Amino acid sequence: MRVLVAGATGVVGRPLVGALRVRGHQVSALVREESRAKAPDADAVVVADALDRQGLLSAVAALRPEVVVHQMTALRLLRDDPAAAFARTARLRTEGTANLVEAAREAGARRLVAQSIAFAAAPVGGPVLDEDAPLYVDAPDPGWAATVRAVAELERLVPGAPGPAGAERAGAGSAGPGSAGAGPAGVVLRYGTLYGPGTAYARTGATGQAVLAGRLPLPEGAAGITSFLHVEDAVGAAVAAVESDATGVFHVTDDEPAPADQWLPHYARTLGGPAPRTVPAALAPRLLGWFVAHQLTEARGAASGRARTALGWKPGRPSWRDGLGAE
Repeated sequence: MRVLVAGATGVVGRPLVGALRVRGHQVSALVREESRAKAPDADAVVVADALDRQGLLSAVAALRPEVVVHQMTALRLLRDDPAAAFARTARLRTEGTANLVEAAREAGARRLVAQSIAFAAAPVGGPVLDEDAPLYVDAPDPGWAATVRAVAELERLVPGAPGPAGAERAGAGSAGPGSAGAGPAGVVLRYGTLYGPGTAYARTGATGQAVLAGRLPLPEGAAGITSFLHVEDAVGAAVAAVESDATGVFHVTDDEPAPADQWLPHYARTLGGPAPRTVPAALAPRLLGWFVAHQLTEARGAASGRARTALGWKPGRPSWRDGLGAE
């Protein structure tokens, strides 16, 4: 098939281009002008910005892709300017997704595969939740609430993907490109917390460096659950989604949701760093920031049985114990 990968220079997008070509697909890589030099080997490299609607429409129309894959974020900016990274990523998940859906529809694409996240659920219910759980659109931290609302909007916009639980509070009730019957058939892949080369959990990544420096303590209790996913398995899920006829929203995670008091000490040992010290839970938001404290103390894991059934996918690394910190 003719496949367009938007976000082709990212942690998942780059290896995805190669994996799709190995499978015999004709793959075009969509990159921004400033990333042209970092473009992966592809059958074609196309320069356009997803936030430039007209430029994107023209670029995608010229390619006539059968499948469009959305792997766009701006998280590469996290180290230098976290606020800008999250703000631009939110725009890519909202405005950029709307533009890409329109471009795919106008170009006659029959399928759209979009990246989302599996750790945006509200901390209610059991320790591991499925795709029907409400999203944390009313999180007490304004930055995380804005991130989750952008995720909800992305999932609403993708045709064929039912609006996420809680999305009505994110303004998801209005008509738009994601309205029923519009555009190509869509599938949303909610990736778990990514680890592996190029991620924050690589030795040289922000989280890896914090652990090596002893700057990531464990709050007392540390009952928050993280569902991890190796980058290679994220790529495999995206390939499966490209080649499948399934539509909807799917968690894509490994098989072992992990409480913080298990994965963080293991990760520190694997990296060769100091054991995490314990701090009072009440101090965690001030010491770690709201989101990291949330992850370690109250976040829920994600069940991914639906992806296995609908997409025929399963992780090559079923447990984070086999690779987290080992690259």
